[in-house]
Amino acid sequence: MRPLTDEETKLVLEKLVKYIGKKATYMVSNEETNYVFRLHRQRVYYCSEDLLKFAQTFEKKKLISFGTCLGKFTKTGKFRLNITALDYLAKYAQYKIWIKPNGEQMYLYGHHIVKSHIDRITEDTPANAGVVIFNIKDVPIGFGTTAKAAVDLKDCNPNMIFVYNQSDVGEYLRIEDAN
Repeated sequence: MRPLTDEETKLVLEKLVKYIGKKATYMVSNEETNYVFRLHRQRVYYCSEDLLKFAQTFEKKKLISFGTCLGKFTKTGKFRLNITALDYLAKYAQYKIWIKPNGEQMYLYGHHIVKSHIDRITEDTPANAGVVIFNIKDVPIGFGTTAKAAVDLKDCNPNMIFVYNQSDVGEYLRIEDAN
C-alpha cells in the first residue's frame, strides 16, 4: 500500500468531482478526522489515518482490504468507481434522481433508467452529469450518467433512456450468480 501519485490523485478526484462536485475536497481535507487515499493492488482505498496505522502492521501479501474501496485503476490507467463508493457519493451528491418502484427493479437488474421510471430529479441537472440514484424511500441504490438535461425531461419520449447505469447494488448478486 502506498500513497497515490499526483497523476493518480488527479484521476481519482476528477471522477469524484463528476458525482459530488466541489464537495470532493471535504473528503480529503476534513477537519474532524484525517482521511487519506491509498493504493493497494490497483485499488484505491479511503481510510482514516488511525486505520492506516493498523493496516501497516500487516504484510502486504496478507493484507486483503482496509478502509473503503472507492474504485480501481484499469490496465489502461483509467479510474473506475466501484459500488462500494456509493455511501460517500450519496452523502455528498450534487445531482440526485429518485426512481419509482417498477423502475427500481429494472435498474437493479442492470438496465438503464428510462424517463417513465423517474419520480423526481434535481432541477438543474445537466446532460452527461454524474448522478446518484435513490429509490422513493431515499435509499441510495446506484449511480450513473445522465443522457439529457433535466429541462429536457418533459419533452422526451417515455421509453427514452435518461440515465446510463454505471453501477448498482444489484451488481453483487449478478456477479455471484455468474460464478
